Amino acid sequence: MTDERLRAESLRERAEALGPWFHNIELAPGVVTAPDHFLGDYPMVKWRSFADAVPADLTGRTVLDIGCNAGFYAIEMKRRGAARVLGIDEDERYLAQARFAAEALGAEIEFRTLSVYDVGALGERFDVVLFMGVLYHLRHPLLALDLIHTHVAGDLMVFQSMQRGANTVAPVADDYDFFETGHFDDPGYPKLHFIETNYAGDPTNWWAPNRACTEAMLRASGFRIEAHPEEEVYLCRRAATPVDCRPVYPARPPA
Repeated sequence: MTDERLRAESLRERAEALGPWFHNIELAPGVVTAPDHFLGDYPMVKWRSFADAVPADLTGRTVLDIGCNAGFYAIEMKRRGAARVLGIDEDERYLAQARFAAEALGAEIEFRTLSVYDVGALGERFDVVLFMGVLYHLRHPLLALDLIHTHVAGDLMVFQSMQRGANTVAPVADDYDFFETGHFDDPGYPKLHFIETNYAGDPTNWWAPNRACTEAMLRASGFRIEAHPEEEVYLCRRAATPVDCRPVYPARPPA
């Protein structure tokens, strides 16, 4: 058996031992981590639909991948020349997969066990923040976006969330009379659907925003939507201050 075949067999065995995988990553020719993925070649099939919208040259840039899972997107950012890529996740199994995949592909990436709610502990801003497939798994999604804006987003954020409901965006006035309620019934009004128990057999699915809600939450957290290259993907720029500066209830009296 040749050295290449020995290495491929070793990688296949190690990948199987770390399974199951949600990210299907090609570790070597003919060796992938999730050959029977229920979504096909995922997330490559997703990545192909918006890859051209992300800067092709990230030379000298720093990247933070929040909820990195097995590291597919972190690896893609390193392939584009990023000087430093940090992937964070709360799931130690995902992080073990990510470290193995990065090592197998020769990608120098740092991985840490960290929650999105604790990103302030990093003490730095990143040129590019990836926040992909995480929002709907969070009990406090708007808080997470606020923390990203406040602590780690330096310029570009690539955002993705599962969306359900209408794909239309209805015009929304700045204010409505208390007795005016019809706009709430418009399918294109921002709606964040709450999942009390499970969705798709997954108890970590808490929310499913419609498109209008996704866009409204991004703006309210201080991100300017620059591009919408794929149905669930947004490229955003960090604004200096959040658009939504309303006081948190109960409002504190002025000093």
